Amino acid sequence: MSHLEQVDAQAVARLAAGVAQGLVGHERLAERLVIALLAGGHVLLEGPPGIAKTRAVKRLAASLSGSHARIQSTPDLLPSDLTGTQVFRADSGGFDFVPGPIFHSLVLVDEINRAPPKVQSALLEAMAENQVTTGGTTRPLPDPFMVVATQNPIEHEGTFPLPEAQMDRFLLHLSLDLPDATAERGILDLVEAEALAPVAAPMGLVTDAQIHEAKRQVAGVHLAPALKDFIVRLVMATRAGGAVHEWVEHPVSPRGTLALAAAVRARAWMAGRDHGLPEDAEELAEDALAHRLIPSWQAQGEGRTGRSLIAYALREVRPW
Repeated sequence: MSHLEQVDAQAVARLAAGVAQGLVGHERLAERLVIALLAGGHVLLEGPPGIAKTRAVKRLAASLSGSHARIQSTPDLLPSDLTGTQVFRADSGGFDFVPGPIFHSLVLVDEINRAPPKVQSALLEAMAENQVTTGGTTRPLPDPFMVVATQNPIEHEGTFPLPEAQMDRFLLHLSLDLPDATAERGILDLVEAEALAPVAAPMGLVTDAQIHEAKRQVAGVHLAPALKDFIVRLVMATRAGGAVHEWVEHPVSPRGTLALAAAVRARAWMAGRDHGLPEDAEELAEDALAHRLIPSWQAQGEGRTGRSLIAYALREVRPW
């Protein structure tokens, strides 16, 4: 491994550790955020209020040299509030484009399901194409570019459910629960400690150049033919003739196969391996696939969810 590769691996290791530090019981969340960053994908965080969803993203942003922005979604939000608008300049007699918050490397969209459909449509173009179109002009977004969105599953008043096409654009969907008693005590101690002492600044920011190099190396992680077959068989389990197809209204799309493979590569690279393992796919399958399928009415009536169906598929579909 070259000196540059060592520096990049160490920088990403510090990044993951820095995000996890200050989060109690959310090591998995920290790992998944960095996996998505390395795989060039977006993340949807779903969970009740007060479980550090926004805090985790802010810690990630504080460790990156690129710019970041936060968008607080509301029902009256306009697409131009994200993408930017044309502003008339009296001195020149013309219009200048003022970029919106979407023109940042890391964008936190808080309570995304409160944004109206037109805003979600504008966000979809940004997530899918790394570009936005305003006033008939298409403008590229920064590279790297990553969206982390949050939503609260227990609120329905004034919300707009995300369409299937937009859900499919998230590389990973994390479902977060309330902490147990031990973690709750840890949160209390942590907040008290931070109130008495200032939070230490991150030790060295991860630059865009380091992220680009890390992503290049991640793309080169080897997936054996048997592992690729395992990933495909997991996806096919949601389709006609598959292990869970009878409970599925809409199965996982091919984008799910690509997402799981990309996440497996990133997780393997973070572990210092140049090859993926079946354990990587098993660990990431629910986060990468569950939000891409829609359970049938019968399945929902029986209390089955996308995550429980993928968990069942993992028991039925074995790596070898």
